[in-house]
Amino acid sequence: MAAPRTHTTNSAQASPLASTDAEHGSAAQRERRRRILDATLVLASKGGYDAVQMRTVAERADVALGTLYRYFPSKIHLLVSALAREFERTQDKLDRMAIPGDTAYDRILVVLGRITRTMQREPQLTEAMTRAFMFADPSAAAEVNAVARLMEQMFTRAMHDGEPTEEEKATARVIGDVWLSNLIAWVTRRASANDVVNHLELAARLLLR
Repeated sequence: MAAPRTHTTNSAQASPLASTDAEHGSAAQRERRRRILDATLVLASKGGYDAVQMRTVAERADVALGTLYRYFPSKIHLLVSALAREFERTQDKLDRMAIPGDTAYDRILVVLGRITRTMQREPQLTEAMTRAFMFADPSAAAEVNAVARLMEQMFTRAMHDGEPTEEEKATARVIGDVWLSNLIAWVTRRASANDVVNHLELAARLLLR
């Protein structure tokens, strides 16, 4: 099955995490959401996609099962939201550093290398989040768009500071599509880690040089 395209829609433009549900509501609601996503990440890291069961997540996060379903209607929504949060963390780290490199190509490779290595260090978690992203249906469009928006922001930020042009946004989306397709190939053992690096370098070179 092909991965959903990473192109954003207008609903994703307002905020990366699907308008963040008005910043995810109250402090107590944000805390519950944090615990739920933390539990999801731990379970997926240890056991992959199949280990993320809604009842188990609820128990680990210390929330009622009905509460969990109000926040996340399915494990697909859970895992795609977890992927968005992982990208948020990467974005926060990138925002606190000057990305090395003299050209947009050099800086894009730094960012691609960082997120790829991060994902490859946690193969079961990566498999779970990637599988959920692949299986996401229209009901999870907000979560998928949040991931796409975060990827676009990371890549355009690597190109240069300031407001990106429409062409730069389009380039970032293409790079995101290539990255996701190669991540899927790695997760499904159709490509080695070196293959992924080589394919990403080629795509970046063709688009940015």
